[in-house]
Amino acid sequence: MTEQPPVRTTTPRQVRPEGAPANTGIRQVRPKTEGWQQAKDETGRPLLQFASPKRGKPPVHLADLTYDERVATLKKLGLPGFRAKQLEKHYFTHYTSDAADMTDLPASGREELVAGMLPPLLTEVRRLETDRGDTIKFLWKLHDGALVESVLMRYPGRITLCVSSQAGCGMNCPFCATGQAGLTRNMSAAEIIEQIVRANALIAAGGLGGKKSSDHSLDRVSNIVFMGMGEPLANYARVMQAVRVMVDKEHGLGMSARGITVSTVGLVPAIKKLADEDIPVTFALSLHAPDDHLRDELIPVNSRWKVDEALDAARAYFDKTGRRVSIEYALIKDMNDHAWRADLLAEKLNARGRGWVHVNPIPLNPTPGSIWTASEVPVQNEFVRRLNDAGIPTTLRDTRGKEIDGACGQLVATEEDEAAAEATPVG
Repeated sequence: MTEQPPVRTTTPRQVRPEGAPANTGIRQVRPKTEGWQQAKDETGRPLLQFASPKRGKPPVHLADLTYDERVATLKKLGLPGFRAKQLEKHYFTHYTSDAADMTDLPASGREELVAGMLPPLLTEVRRLETDRGDTIKFLWKLHDGALVESVLMRYPGRITLCVSSQAGCGMNCPFCATGQAGLTRNMSAAEIIEQIVRANALIAAGGLGGKKSSDHSLDRVSNIVFMGMGEPLANYARVMQAVRVMVDKEHGLGMSARGITVSTVGLVPAIKKLADEDIPVTFALSLHAPDDHLRDELIPVNSRWKVDEALDAARAYFDKTGRRVSIEYALIKDMNDHAWRADLLAEKLNARGRGWVHVNPIPLNPTPGSIWTASEVPVQNEFVRRLNDAGIPTTLRDTRGKEIDGACGQLVATEEDEAAAEATPVG
């Protein structure tokens, strides 16, 4: 009988992330949820929700329609098409949906016309201020009781509004408060636009503090960032209708496309679609890790489209539009802020050419005792230095609204918010 060789038992080899130096003793914290249970699919992977759950749709609003559709709707009501321009001027220029302000419309049937074309969409539940009145967070209640937030910020020379595009979010990123409850529903184009109109009304009434005498910018929202609740490219059609209304100089808000930033965690097919829109918005990719080993855990959609696929799509956006891409990168202590990751990020970006990208690291908003906390200042500075030294323009981003939970990744309805919303009637 032939003697069999002894069976060797081995300890599974720990896989080192691509680009990571060996045996450095660098501390590596793994992503995990804290205080909530991450939803998983039948395979045990974090659940991704791309489709909006079925709920009652919001009423159709002027901003949901193209100009031709607005005219056609009015004609069906037996009214002349030119009333569309009158309604547009009141809503997009004077920021009002109040029929009493619209004295150029016939008194007979005015209330019904305005109620039908400009139905109420957002009910303000709460308003919190910080930064000496230069930052305001709004909590809005939608027609079906869903809650969303937006954040208004005055900077020297510009006013920025961070808008929500979904109630909740289906991307299930473990470090983002918004994704904890999953996706409630997509927002309509008009619900997105209404956040801007209501902000403009507040600004026009003097409700946003602190404009300096040397600041000659207009008193209205000049910059939009789709970085509130939701994954914008998962609500693609409605977000793009809202963007078209924003940039329409004749029948909309007349904003500059260059002042509008559309962000995504990496929905590659939608990034390619955005590049074909011929609307030169700023595109931002929320990357947060340059290696798939970490990003698979940090950004669950990375299981569908890997880092290199997302970066290739971002580069293609630049090639098609000529608009420099922003890379958003939340710096999290001992998790994704290692110097070697800065080097790997620079290597991947430079491999796709020069001059096409700008990196915006932002210190994560700290929570006492949590693994999710901001990188230490020397680590932040080293991360930025390495990118800049590699020829990648990099700017550490200012954080606004931390005190009112209005900063990046903090937008979520609390129990206190929900109690306030319960006591607030819609309308």
